[in-house]
Amino acid sequence: MSDDSSPEAPPGAPKRKGTVARKHTVGRVILISALVLALVTGLGMVYLVRHLNGNIETGDLGALGSDRPEKVYKGNGEPLNILVMGDDTRSGAGNDIDQETGGGSDTTILVHLSADRSRAYAVSIPRDSIVDRPACGDSPAATDVMWNAAFSVGKELCTAEQFEQTTGILLQHYVVIDFNGFGDMVDAVDGVPVCIPEDIVDKKHAIFVPKGDPSRLSGDQALDYVRARYVGELIQQNDISRIRRQQEFIGALVREVQSAGTLTRFDRVVSFLDAATKSLRTDEELGSVTRLGKLAMQLRSVGLDKIKFVTLPTEYYPSDSEFRGKVFWKPEAQKIWDLINADKELPPSLIKGTSTNAEPPASSSETTSPTSTPSSSDSESPSAPGSETPSETPSETASETPSSSPSTPATTEDAEEDRIFGVCA
Repeated sequence: MSDDSSPEAPPGAPKRKGTVARKHTVGRVILISALVLALVTGLGMVYLVRHLNGNIETGDLGALGSDRPEKVYKGNGEPLNILVMGDDTRSGAGNDIDQETGGGSDTTILVHLSADRSRAYAVSIPRDSIVDRPACGDSPAATDVMWNAAFSVGKELCTAEQFEQTTGILLQHYVVIDFNGFGDMVDAVDGVPVCIPEDIVDKKHAIFVPKGDPSRLSGDQALDYVRARYVGELIQQNDISRIRRQQEFIGALVREVQSAGTLTRFDRVVSFLDAATKSLRTDEELGSVTRLGKLAMQLRSVGLDKIKFVTLPTEYYPSDSEFRGKVFWKPEAQKIWDLINADKELPPSLIKGTSTNAEPPASSSETTSPTSTPSSSDSESPSAPGSETPSETPSETASETPSSSPSTPATTEDAEEDRIFGVCA
């Protein structure tokens, strides 16, 4: 009898399980499931990217022609100058704010990223600035007109040409944000927390923005906050107070988008991107979520403390001038443009009193000290402005804190200015 033969199992004995075969089967199921999941996820991402790209309207910055400023910076890297505009169409019910009609732009901001990506400036231009406008389309050139008249005549391209001719700075990109869609962006992240010292009430235009430290604003409330020119019973004669609130809100929105409460919620991320892309018009080169994402990552790598909001230095026209209530650019304004054009850092002495950074203002609970009075826990605390940039030198701090002494008369004046502007810092 051969030794190769195996004895048969006795009747009734349990059969041996095919362990190896089952392991192979389980492995194949896992592998196939992973491949299917990757395929579905990949197709979903492709669809999402195509959908988001399809939301973005694009235009041709090259339409400005060849008579444009030359590049001044000759060093390593490539600084970026991006003109950001708000398209304030004021369409729909409840959008008639301060008797303005559609087609204008309440917001113009130059975003400058340094060549080494170590700093960024966002310079706001008051829309009430009196400037010369270039010829746009069928509209001839005009002198001594408001800044935002260019947007009414020729939208973003006319504003971009006006900017280049007025400042001598070459733009690489532009971004237009529709204000109605802006509210959807805010709602997509479930509101944005902003410190507001007191209620902003304008019964005539049905505006109510609640005070709070912070007050989480919905999309509609955010629109009222960044656009209203009425705070309490006081009417702002130019755009400075609105610019201050816009700067505070943009910083708060950036922080909210970067927060774990947003980034860990895929639904919120998708909703925000969908709302944002539906609200954007850009130049063709920037008009994709991939390129916008790269730009956002560059800004994020700069750091909130190195992103500085600057209001262009202006001054009122005399009360007896035909431009009463409007502003003209001070000599310091051209110095700012020249330094940005050369990609140089703006010295604190030049932007003192007109700048703030994107870091959050310290909350009242963080600024309370043993020497504080019981009322210092409120958002109106005079220590709030200085606490916004604790790492900066005193010369870089906004004019709200010209003295380190909290008992100086200037502190009361600055607290009153904050109240008028509707900000806590």
